[in-house]
Amino acid sequence: MIRDATNKDAAAIAKIYNHYILHSHSTFEIGPIDENEMISRIERVQNEFHLPWLVLEEDGIILGYAYATQWKARVAYSKTTETSIYLQKDQGGKGYGKPLYSKLMSQLKTLGYHAIIDGMSLPNEASRVLHEKLGFKKIGEFKEVGYKFDRWIDVGYWELIL
Repeated sequence: MIRDATNKDAAAIAKIYNHYILHSHSTFEIGPIDENEMISRIERVQNEFHLPWLVLEEDGIILGYAYATQWKARVAYSKTTETSIYLQKDQGGKGYGKPLYSKLMSQLKTLGYHAIIDGMSLPNEASRVLHEKLGFKKIGEFKEVGYKFDRWIDVGYWELIL
């Protein structure tokens, strides 16, 4: 089941995200976040930006989440959004990402968004494949803009025009 995230999901979402913070370069955060910080992030996306934050739940367990956020603060960017998706560490490759992301994209289209931007640290083959299956096109790459785990990391950007 894919549904809107609530504050009650924050602990499970933080647990998923903290795995990536501590064990991957998928996010450039370096320290784990707690449930309260995640509640704050969910509320900001849903209440301040009026954008979707979705969870994928099966048998009462959150297997992943996806959300959209403001791309840039200037008014001319108001129909463009940036998206993110994370699955539990052992749930990749099971076909969960596509329906979760597709639902997010559908909601963004209904809300009148025109473009979706996704930035990903490289390499990230699973994310690249998912985004390209959904129609995203690579539009650029920044070399060595992140530093984590004692190495420089490149970031690529993909875009989808709705």
